[in-house]
Amino acid sequence: MKVKLFLSVAFFLSIICHVSAQDDLLKELDTIKSKEKQTETLGFKGLQICNMQSTKLTAKGEWYVLISHRFGDLTEGFENFFGLDDAYTKLGAIYGVTNWLSVGASRQTNNKIYELTLKYRLKTQEVDGFPVTIVGYNTMDINTNLSTDQYPNLQFNNRLAYTTQLLVSRQFSDKISLEINPIYIHKNLYDETTERKDQFAVGLGGRYKFTKRLSMNLEYAPRINAPESEVYHNLLSVGLDIDTGGHIFQMVFSNCQTMNDVYAFSNATGKWNGGGIYFGFNLYRVF
Repeated sequence: MKVKLFLSVAFFLSIICHVSAQDDLLKELDTIKSKEKQTETLGFKGLQICNMQSTKLTAKGEWYVLISHRFGDLTEGFENFFGLDDAYTKLGAIYGVTNWLSVGASRQTNNKIYELTLKYRLKTQEVDGFPVTIVGYNTMDINTNLSTDQYPNLQFNNRLAYTTQLLVSRQFSDKISLEINPIYIHKNLYDETTERKDQFAVGLGGRYKFTKRLSMNLEYAPRINAPESEVYHNLLSVGLDIDTGGHIFQMVFSNCQTMNDVYAFSNATGKWNGGGIYFGFNLYRVF
């Protein structure tokens, strides 16, 4: 009996020592990890803030399917049934080539525009190191709605327009993230009375997280060298992100109905204080 009791006590003590050793080992691993540079990865939940891109990228090998929709002018009321009669749709796909590089292609009904995109991370925010995340973003539009009936001397080059953007964001806390985005816009074909061949803008965006799955987004993009005209205005949008687990659903209210970057930053036709408010959504599904 004494032998059995002795063996039982010895076995119990060996278990305690084993667990204690494991705890010490885990503590050492945690200490090692804490010395490594940690990065912020969830400054923005969606790939877009509203219309403007965020600094979030797809992971390597991931496919994102994009469905965006913008209804007509809400302020027209029953005239267009609160925008339901005049809607634009955008369909696209984005692929993560690496964890820092993604490519995309989309097509929207407005002017039958095809948009090709390239997004690449240059630097990532670190908890105790580099203060911001920096991402480059380039787009190329192909306007397939233009015809030689309208422009007899039309060439393929006239269909093209571009943007070059530098997205710089910082996650200040678990709830608040902000972004600034210098933007260069180039159009090969443009209206000299209301547009410029080369135009600059500065996008400002932010996100406030209410809960784990719900956040509010805001963006504003003042144009720097826009011609004096009452035709186009600075982009201003507000949205709501809903994370359903399988996809990100973004509800958007904006003064721009078109969804390609060139038009959004230079050809917003609405005014929040004078008509031209468009409701819509962005839906991203990852595979």
